[in-house]
Amino acid sequence: MRTWSRRAALVAALAGSLAVMAAGAAHAQDAEPVYDGSFIPTNTDLGVSLNLLWVVIGAAMVVFMQAGFALVETGFTRRKNAAHVVATNFAIFGLGFIGFFFLGYALAFGGFSYPGYFGMDEPAGEALVKIGDWVFLWQGNFALSEMGDAARAAPIAAFFFYMVAFMDTTATIPTGSMAERWKWKSFVVWGLFCGAVFYPLFAAWTWGGGWLNQLGNNLGLGFGYVDFAGSGVVHAVGGAAALAGAIVLGPRIGKFAADGTPRALPGHNIPMAVLGTFILLFGWFGFNAASTFAATDVRFAVAALNTAIAAAFGATVCMFYVMRRLGKPDPSMMANGMLAGLVAITAPCAFVQPWAAAVIGSIAGVLVVEAVLFIERRRVDDPVGAVAVHGVNGLWGVLSVGIFASGDYGARWNLTTEGEAASASGVTGVLYDFGLGIRQLGAQAIGALVICTVIFGIAYAFFKVQNALTKGGIRSERDHEIEGLDLPEMGVLAYPDDAPVHLDESTGAGAGARVTQPV
Repeated sequence: MRTWSRRAALVAALAGSLAVMAAGAAHAQDAEPVYDGSFIPTNTDLGVSLNLLWVVIGAAMVVFMQAGFALVETGFTRRKNAAHVVATNFAIFGLGFIGFFFLGYALAFGGFSYPGYFGMDEPAGEALVKIGDWVFLWQGNFALSEMGDAARAAPIAAFFFYMVAFMDTTATIPTGSMAERWKWKSFVVWGLFCGAVFYPLFAAWTWGGGWLNQLGNNLGLGFGYVDFAGSGVVHAVGGAAALAGAIVLGPRIGKFAADGTPRALPGHNIPMAVLGTFILLFGWFGFNAASTFAATDVRFAVAALNTAIAAAFGATVCMFYVMRRLGKPDPSMMANGMLAGLVAITAPCAFVQPWAAAVIGSIAGVLVVEAVLFIERRRVDDPVGAVAVHGVNGLWGVLSVGIFASGDYGARWNLTTEGEAASASGVTGVLYDFGLGIRQLGAQAIGALVICTVIFGIAYAFFKVQNALTKGGIRSERDHEIEGLDLPEMGVLAYPDDAPVHLDESTGAGAGARVTQPV
């Protein structure tokens, strides 16, 4: 009898709960879905809330990519520098973040808004440097000062979190090309400079709504510079800095023979590097798919699929090409082939069909090998292939938008209302509409040219000036480089068994495992 009474009570409770839920749902259907900026949205703001969640999840995935970069770069370098290399990848997150927080975000995105998606419907600031219709820098929301406005708090928080993760990707790319001979104090200055000034410049001109963004409205060049998730804004810009830094530092001791012939200085842990590559692959879906800024924009599924396709084709084509070119399927090259495919598809991922993603990734898989070999022949020492992966293939990704974009997504991209693009159904490349596509390719080429000249020039000038003003230059001391930077620069060894032997004269016993560290 007690059992039946309990069951009856449970059924009654469930029925009451369902009635309350049904009444709430009916009320929600009658209400207007207007976001009021509340910290706790009502049940009518589910679209905005879902999009905010989408952006934050994407940002967290991009932040996790920092672990991938740390493993890749540490594995590709020698064990005597492992603590130093992994520390640069760790520290760059905080250094770049601080610079971006106080200054960089406002310069890049003070005039940014994205109406109708995640609550960021109005810009926080206005133009700082403007000539006619050409905007070069913004101002507003320094140190996230607009967060005090309740209606803007959540959207600004989500967007800043996403953008700071992208900035840190740019900042960490030179830590690979400049590894094993970069003085720690000089690296610290780079991290702050990148977050505060270097990355925000090109970001303001493109994603921030600046002059490259508006080439379509001002010069009739398609939709202006288009870069869905950052082949140029993030990767090619970082690659330009990586090349500039590697040139100023010069090659590692022993990298080149007297006649310029490159010597192999193998990385100490290829499995570590390959694991880091898989982590980067995972994070890249946040990089590309979440760049819709909206889970309600279901094009994110196409961006995600194209990302995976380009990665697979980049790795596989690179493997076969290396087997033919060098005789063996070098795992480090295969890893860089996958990363090259990912970098190249980042700009066009939402605009191209799957077959085009396969072509873009395949070309990247070949291009990265030839770029690595070409850079070495020019006596530029890049221990991890950062310039080839991010710089060369970032530029390839930028140009591929103007070639392969299918025209079925991105109507009025960059708020384009002028020229032939104004009536187009989406961003279009030369393979689908030659007239509109050649204009789009022109805008992409201008963006690539700016990276290769202006952005590279700023990075080169920064490292040259820093080198001249720093006592002893920005390169580590010769003895420290030969010994390995772990103890002289960091005070710890990544592998304590590599510590030198110290003999106890009274017993002859050794405290330690090695006399010298391997190179």
